[in-house]
Amino acid sequence: MTEVQHKGQCLCGAVAFTVTGDLPTPTACHCSMCRRHTGHFLVSTEVQKTALQIHDETQLRWYRSSDRVQRGFCATCGASLFFDAIYRDWVAVSMGAFEPPTGTQMSLHIFTADKGDYYVIADGLPQNPQ
Repeated sequence: MTEVQHKGQCLCGAVAFTVTGDLPTPTACHCSMCRRHTGHFLVSTEVQKTALQIHDETQLRWYRSSDRVQRGFCATCGASLFFDAIYRDWVAVSMGAFEPPTGTQMSLHIFTADKGDYYVIADGLPQNPQ
């Protein structure tokens, strides 16, 4: 039996990737760093680093946003793609970069105490202030 593969890419297609296996339920992060990195809030799914294959890293750039985290984006179009918790065995992948169907649904909002004042979270999902 072949494992399911989820394909994705940045806006311009310069950075393409495949995740092997089912996608875990995504989380929406409303912290100020994710909002600034994406321009809104980040909805991502955490996958094992071994399940992620980046097809061409030529245009992939990493920004070290803290001593524990780096954020991956396309150098050509600027698309936010990855949140890499450096000392963990997982990487968060932006849900908006995946080709449908993803086969998953968002499950939780985190860092809602830091959310922007210009929107309301009204989808009924659990909200964690931190």
